[in-house]
Amino acid sequence: MRETPLDPITLGDVLRVAAAPDYTRWENQIRRTGGCADPIHLTGWVLHKDKTTGEPLHHYTTADEPGGRLRIACGNRRASRCPSCAWTYAGDTYHLIRAGLAGDNRRAIPATVREHPRVFATLTAPSFGPVHNRPDRGSCRCGVHHPADDPVLGTAIDPEMYDYAGAVLFNNHAGQLWQRFTTRLRRELAARAGLSRRELADHARVSYGKVAEFQKRGALHFHAVIRIDGPDGPGTPPPAWATVALLSDAIRAAAAHSYTSVSVPAAEDQPARTFRWGSQLDVRPVKAFGDGSDITEQAVASYVAKYATKAAENTGTLDRRIGELSELDRHQVPDHTRRLIKACKELDPLYPDRRLWAWAHMLGFRGHFSSKSRRYSTTLGALRQERADYRAAQERATLGLPDTEPDTVLVLADWQYAGQGHTPGESALAATIARDIQANRETAREALRGQLALEGAVA
Repeated sequence: MRETPLDPITLGDVLRVAAAPDYTRWENQIRRTGGCADPIHLTGWVLHKDKTTGEPLHHYTTADEPGGRLRIACGNRRASRCPSCAWTYAGDTYHLIRAGLAGDNRRAIPATVREHPRVFATLTAPSFGPVHNRPDRGSCRCGVHHPADDPVLGTAIDPEMYDYAGAVLFNNHAGQLWQRFTTRLRRELAARAGLSRRELADHARVSYGKVAEFQKRGALHFHAVIRIDGPDGPGTPPPAWATVALLSDAIRAAAAHSYTSVSVPAAEDQPARTFRWGSQLDVRPVKAFGDGSDITEQAVASYVAKYATKAAENTGTLDRRIGELSELDRHQVPDHTRRLIKACKELDPLYPDRRLWAWAHMLGFRGHFSSKSRRYSTTLGALRQERADYRAAQERATLGLPDTEPDTVLVLADWQYAGQGHTPGESALAATIARDIQANRETAREALRGQLALEGAVA
């Protein structure tokens, strides 16, 4: 792929940065962030001392760093904002989801979890009006057979009749709708097992990991791994009555039940609404790796991880909060998305507690893009701590510090926020570093796949 030539200002800044005497140290900092596109700048120092003797073990200060600053990764999960940090977030999400499907001994999740009933379910939004699409058979309602890359796909066939207000209000209440669904699901499982809702907790536990995805039309839907465990979570076997078929049936019943709905009161010119899930419910069992199924543990974990780093950008909206509607013109936001954003603006004073304008860039959605139940698997915090501990061990080895117990070391530190981001030249160089890191990762991944394939052939 041919890269866009740098403009003279950026090129000049690239030469300035590359020619600086401390460029090597700057590059090292950026590589340690993974090529972060918007690093956080810190100034300060840290001192490690032996608690018993008071002997200094290590002292670090940013005074000798490029610009007197330490650059650390921004940690943004959005691929549109920082591909490097989003890649790390996606990797953590992959391991979190897969651990709940295949087990992970390092994180106290036994491999026997594979034997528990588990499905991959997709709950969609209802219709708010006909949109341009590519049906499996025939043409779109507009009479045209749209190509796959047609920008009109997902937009309203008749914008004047499309319920834009309903669409953003649904997105805004989707989190509550999911909560009601999970509550009803437990009741449906209990009923099929001949138990009361309270008794179910003594026999089984429902766990899930989910991610939100925006359809091209700007409506939200959820993909979820849903699993039945024993009463104490993944480490205990589910009851004999818990089967994939029973779980699938309970999910369908819970999604369609009248309890699984959210009512929105009327306000001025807006009618009262009751939101339910759309009719396009998909529930499929998750299979183990290598059985020929498309819905494998790896495929599901990869799918969830992919969408955990996205938001509503595929609709053409902005990936940050919107200050004024005039921004939509500057960024050439498509008409369909523009109407959804304007609906958030107009509805905001009618439903002040819903903060629709604050979340207009998300087309009204204000929940977590990825979330899980408490006992589904490990946590993102635990995965990040593992990575931090690993890097700390690497740093101690590099510095030649003794591998002492943490309780015997006193850590004194003083850090100050000093800014964020890159200059134009730094940004171009950081993007090149990020591409190099990604290429190295892909090469290592392909080598590992080849090695595993060879070992499998030999076995």
